Amino acid sequence: MSRITHRLLEAAQIEVFDEITFQHSVLAQCALPHRAPPEDARTWQRRQGKAVLHVQAGAAYHPRTGAFVEIGLPYGVRARMVLMHLHSAALKARSPVVEVGNSLTAFVRRVQCRAPTGPELAVFKEQLTRLATATISLAVDYDEDRAVQIDTRIVGGMELWFEKDARQRVLWPTTVRLSLDYYDSLAAHAVPLSERAIAALAHSAMALDAYCWLAQRLHRVPVCGQRIGWQALHDQFGQGFTRLRAFRAFFLRQLQQVRIVYPDARLEVDAAGLTLRTSPPPVPRRMVLLG
Repeated sequence: MSRITHRLLEAAQIEVFDEITFQHSVLAQCALPHRAPPEDARTWQRRQGKAVLHVQAGAAYHPRTGAFVEIGLPYGVRARMVLMHLHSAALKARSPVVEVGNSLTAFVRRVQCRAPTGPELAVFKEQLTRLATATISLAVDYDEDRAVQIDTRIVGGMELWFEKDARQRVLWPTTVRLSLDYYDSLAAHAVPLSERAIAALAHSAMALDAYCWLAQRLHRVPVCGQRIGWQALHDQFGQGFTRLRAFRAFFLRQLQQVRIVYPDARLEVDAAGLTLRTSPPPVPRRMVLLG
């Protein structure tokens, strides 16, 4: 048994992970970068079906220098996990204001099955800063003459604590306030996820993306099923893969791990792509209502 498979099965047996977290439905379809973009990259755009995501990197004011510091684009596993934490904390508290200091530490501890180290927390908090300063556009094409678009900041306000060491560039938000339009959009379009599954898949941004995508998609698939070809899957998930064959092999490994934590997911794989079948969501609606 591989180390990853052992971790997946181990996480599936831990009761503490019976928590629910959330992702925005557009972000479940159009993902953030998997890896660090080039340092000079200031925008990111993805499309999947009718959903479009555009992210603009931001800046934060530094009171000691009296200047704005450019902050990079959010990326990777940690950015996704931070987003899910902010969503979950805001929706469960029914408030757009999230105190991230202790709550983020507790979330990281749960999904890692152990207490985070200082350097690990620094990486999470750097991604939190990148998310807090970024501006995003969420758009949905309904037809060629009609689209709905929201231009917003995920975070509408934040308090920053700055390291005294000038070599430390990480800005440390202690409190974040989701912008009201983003919070309202999230409340209307939140996809419930199993924190147990997020913990098990936390080694791979692609695995997290595939899980979130299936969580929001499978319960809406027509009775006859839906075919998705490998090229369409590559366009959606294949960041950094130039060869379709290499992407397919890697994606199938990630999908195998997703199916361990989402055993009710019904789909078929063949040489042409995937066939999605109607499946129950990974978190039953009654659990969300009771949460």
